This record gives sequence, structure tokens and C-alpha cells, in this order.
Amino acid sequence: MSGIASTPRPPYVAVIFTNLQTEELDGYADAAARMEALAAEQPGYLGFEGSRTPGGLGIAVSYWTDADAARRWKDVAEHAEAQRLGRERWYASYRVRIATVEREYGTDTP
Repeated sequence: MSGIASTPRPPYVAVIFTNLQTEELDGYADAAARMEALAAEQPGYLGFEGSRTPGGLGIAVSYWTDADAARRWKDVAEHAEAQRLGRERWYASYRVRIATVEREYGTDTP
């Protein structure tokens, strides 16, 4: 997955996708790479970062200019199909959280 995302000054919207994978991962890596590339083409996209433990727990965060941009991403047909496959095959459980980032701080170098 990607490194630390560079985002503009807040506020902006974060879509936080926490999941636990199943053992059936056929096609998963290709779909994940495609979704990351497809998201980057969408209006309002600001960045992405994510991580996965060896046990299959994953957290992926995509950043958007506003809630409408994040909502439009959810409705992209190819993304909707990947969501369906995730529910049916790749994830034992998942949770999506939408948050408005009001402030951030940290170092410039990861």
C-alpha cells in the first residue's frame, strides 16, 4: 500500500475502511491496485494510505475534498463491483467510517 498521503490544509474528508480478510483472496491484489488507481482519477481525490497486518487486519484511508466527492467515489460502477466482491469473498468483516479532518500535524518526513 501507499506511504503517508500528502493532503492540503484541513478541512477535508477521510474515508476510513477497516477490514479483516478471509482466506479467499483470488483477484484481491489486482482489484486493490485498480481501485487505488481509479480513485486517483476521481474529482475531489486527495490521497490514499493503508496498512495490513500479517493476520489480515487492514486499514485503508482515502482523502477527499468534501463529502460529495467521497460519496461519488462510492457510486463509481467499477468501485461498486469491487465492494460487492469484497463483501462476498475477500472480507470476513469490515467497517467504513467517514470523518471530517479539522486539523492535522506531524513531521514533513515519514
